[in-house]
Amino acid sequence: MSVHGVDHINIRTANLDRCRAFYCGALGFEEGWRPSFDTPGAWLYAGGEPLVHVSLTDTPRDGRSAVDHVAFAVRGFEDMKARLGERGIAFETYDVPGAPTRQIFIEDPDGVSVELNFRDGA
Repeated sequence: MSVHGVDHINIRTANLDRCRAFYCGALGFEEGWRPSFDTPGAWLYAGGEPLVHVSLTDTPRDGRSAVDHVAFAVRGFEDMKARLGERGIAFETYDVPGAPTRQIFIEDPDGVSVELNFRDGA
């Protein structure tokens, strides 16, 4: 047995449209098929996989979630910076010491820290 990647993350939000617009607009996810659950939500796809599940809730969680951040493997460092800039989304960039990896950090509308990893600097 071995873990080999991220299956999905789930984000609880009070504003489904805002959350969906952020992930689709800023990061290029596409909304796709979702089972007929009893509660509203969305499954957002990248590369044909439903990586972000969004659940609508009117019950905010007290304090911070146990999840510190989510991370995605991404290509196109300069294109992503331009995309975020066009949308007015603040970001920070870092080079990983001793590794050919560049990173961009952003925050989604619900306060989830999102790490974008660009392997080989691309």
